[in-house]
Amino acid sequence: MFDTWYDTHRETAHAWLRDLHRHPETGFEVARTARFVADRLRDLGYTVATGIGGTGVVGTLQGTGQSGRCIAFRAELDALPMTETAQVDYGRVAV
Repeated sequence: MFDTWYDTHRETAHAWLRDLHRHPETGFEVARTARFVADRLRDLGYTVATGIGGTGVVGTLQGTGQSGRCIAFRAELDALPMTETAQVDYGRVAV
């Protein structure tokens, strides 16, 4: 199932990765990253709560079944305070 989705959304997923990589934020200073994630979740139809614990984002997608089951995903998207050494075209934007 994921492979089918990814095959049709590969370019979008790579664009998201490049955008986040260009704008690294560390620790609890992830305001831009939180907005990015919240916006993408809304675009996908999720109900979004922001500001959880400061910069946390929770996306809820209501299913149509009555089983009461749910799936949860957790991710951390903060950067490490280090110098970019990878020679990639989507490296950090100089500020």
